[in-house]
Amino acid sequence: MDMLLNPLNRRHRLRHDIPVVPGAFPLVGHLPAVVCDLPRLLRRAERTLGSHFWLDFGPAGHLMTSLDPDALALLRHKDVSSALIEDIAPELFGGTLVAQDGIAHRQARDAIQAALLPKGLTLAGIGELFAPVIRARVQRWRERGDVTILRETGDLMLKLIFSLMGIPAQDLPGWHRKYRQLLQLIVAPPVDLPGLPLRRGRAARDWIDARLREFVRAAREHASRTGLINDMVSAFDRSDDALSDDVLVANIRLLLLGGHDTTASTMAWMVIELARQPGLWDALVEEAQRVGAVPTRHADLAQCPVAEALFRETLRVHPATPLLVRRALRELRLGQQRIPTGTDLCIPLLHFSTSALLHEAPDQFRLARWLQRTEPIRPVDMLQFGTGPHFCMGYHLVWLELVQFCIALALTMHEAGVRPRLLSGVEKGRRYYPTAHPSMTIRIGFS
Repeated sequence: MDMLLNPLNRRHRLRHDIPVVPGAFPLVGHLPAVVCDLPRLLRRAERTLGSHFWLDFGPAGHLMTSLDPDALALLRHKDVSSALIEDIAPELFGGTLVAQDGIAHRQARDAIQAALLPKGLTLAGIGELFAPVIRARVQRWRERGDVTILRETGDLMLKLIFSLMGIPAQDLPGWHRKYRQLLQLIVAPPVDLPGLPLRRGRAARDWIDARLREFVRAAREHASRTGLINDMVSAFDRSDDALSDDVLVANIRLLLLGGHDTTASTMAWMVIELARQPGLWDALVEEAQRVGAVPTRHADLAQCPVAEALFRETLRVHPATPLLVRRALRELRLGQQRIPTGTDLCIPLLHFSTSALLHEAPDQFRLARWLQRTEPIRPVDMLQFGTGPHFCMGYHLVWLELVQFCIALALTMHEAGVRPRLLSGVEKGRRYYPTAHPSMTIRIGFS
């Protein structure tokens, strides 16, 4: 951790009577520590400064970070805005529903969400569409013997989201590369020169948007075709307050990003946990054999409690969206702390997701906490893919495809008498920001 903080900046300072975490670097602030070791940074700050402190996110500015349990309630507060999300990365989030409040947010959400609820997914036959694609991919893994897991799950998720959207699955590695470049817009310094992250990110966004506009035009020309893009175009065109194609394209781009980047990270972590905990694998194989086939409807998921618990526990321990940001529109109080009007806020979901205040033995990876659960799932258990007070719109889709993946993986590997095994270390190379994911170099063997 000491190597990730600036040794020449250890002076204790206050902003609005709230301590600033020492160790920020010029231009990039605390980003090295946020990106590479966020959990330890938060623990150190809490131990030395308390529950409220400022972190410097470089190009994104200073964010007042709160570890107070009441911070989660701010996500539903009427005087807290999502506009900060667009201010941090306007080229990425401008015009998207995650950066909007009120009517604009509801309009964009209403035009999208029906197709992503269980009823819409079942009517569209999404489970039947995904099952053979997932099964074929894990069969390839079995034949190859070992894989670089995050690259493989990223390609698989991109193929699935493309099939859902009705987009031809051509040049998947190219799309994957463009989206990795697009994410750089969140942390890119405001320097627009060739070869730098801002220039690469903008070029990637323009490349993606140009192709999405072609898909939108094709959807209007062939309205009878199926696919989420056709459904979204139709819903946007029927909207009482017509939404522009710029808004439509921006939100499709965001769905593609969330649909493969964060889900691929969760899928990779599931395989990693199965590889390093043999008991989890044995329990999953036993369930998969009992079920006998990959489920295709949400109604079938109740037959797969182990796979569902694996999904939920992975999401808790390894949240794909570890930090949520907001802006206070008026003065607020958080615990005993006064929050001035206009304060930019950081709510570290990673901290709450693994907090002893919310979970028993939070550092342990335990399926039993879900298998033995009697109370309903809480909002905090469903936030890890989204940026709002509610669960992510794609949550039901992710729930379906990751349970499908678990059962397909167990059936396919067990048929050949093999199981996943770690071929490399897990901790080195992890990233926590702008989205969280395991190291790109982790390899999983099947033997």
